[in-house]
Parts: sequence; C-alpha cells; structure tokens
Amino acid sequence: MGIDRAWSLFLDRDGVINQRRMDDYVKNWSEFIFMPHAIETIAYFRQIFKHIFVVTNQQGIGKGLMTEYDLALIHQKMKDELEVENKTLLPIIDYIFHCPSLKSANDINRKPQIGMALQAKTMFQSVDFQRAIMVGDTISDMEFGKKAGMNTIFFGAEEIAESERKWIDYRCENWKAVQEQIKALIQNSILQN
Repeated sequence: MGIDRAWSLFLDRDGVINQRRMDDYVKNWSEFIFMPHAIETIAYFRQIFKHIFVVTNQQGIGKGLMTEYDLALIHQKMKDELEVENKTLLPIIDYIFHCPSLKSANDINRKPQIGMALQAKTMFQSVDFQRAIMVGDTISDMEFGKKAGMNTIFFGAEEIAESERKWIDYRCENWKAVQEQIKALIQNSILQN
C-alpha cells in the first residue's frame, strides 16, 4: 500500500480527536478535550491527504441531551483550534459527517453502516475508498472502514477479541504512532516506485 496525494483520511471523533467521556457525551465545548498531539498530527496530515473527513455517531442528539446547534458549535470550535496549526491554504477538515440517530434506529448513516462514507463520496467524487484510511477507536469504526473498502487503523491500546481483528489493518496507541505508521506507508510507497 502506497499513500499519495490522492488518498483520503476518515477520522472518528470521540476517543480519537478528543477524549471520550465515559458513559456520557461531549455536549458543549467545555467538555471537549483534544487527545494529546491530535492538533499538530491532523494538521500534518493535511499536507499528505487530499481529503480529511470526520465521521461521528452522535446519539446524544437522538437522546435529547444536546441539539444539532450544540454539535455545530462544538465542531466549529474544534475546526478553529485545528486551523491554528494549518500550514496549507486548504481547511484542515474538508467536512464533518455525523449521525444523530439512536443505535436502535438502524440508520444507514450510523457506523458501522457506511452511509457517512457514501455521503463523502457523493460530495467529493474523487474519493476512492480503496485509497482511504479510517482511524477509529472502536470495532464499529473499523467495521465501517472495512465495509466501505478502506484501510483501517485502530486507535488505542484496548484488547481486541480474536473474532474482531479481521476489521483492523494496523494498531496505533496514540497520535504519534499513527503519524509514524502513515510515514512508514508513504516511505514504503516511495521504495516500491
């Protein structure tokens, strides 16, 4: 696998970009805490990937714990913080896709279903899932990526059941490790050409 400027990066939000709130949701900006090294690493990736998307399940909206407006404010502030490290003329995040539905709704847009990936492909027609990477911290994220035809990076150190490892191509415990993995894949691409 060789990564070049035609590739897309799909990122989960909670547990990847920001710290996951256990048994709760990030309902406002004061509850949003970036993961260590997330900002500078995602900014670095802007120089590598053609597109960067966030794909996030947000059933806190479906449960009535927050509104679409609350989520929009969180995402605007997140994008503003990410832009501080931007060294390109492109926005760091091309688009944020979210699904507000409850898990029980079986919504096509809720991961692990691939509706958000299909939305990205519709809006950005150059997206090629075989030239895309999904970074997420749950098996649902990995399943989403694989069902869409992407490469996957599991973010975190949690134990994974043997039966679920089929969804994972690479494992990285933190943003520094993700950056090193991507650099290795780029280097591999250069050596193969």
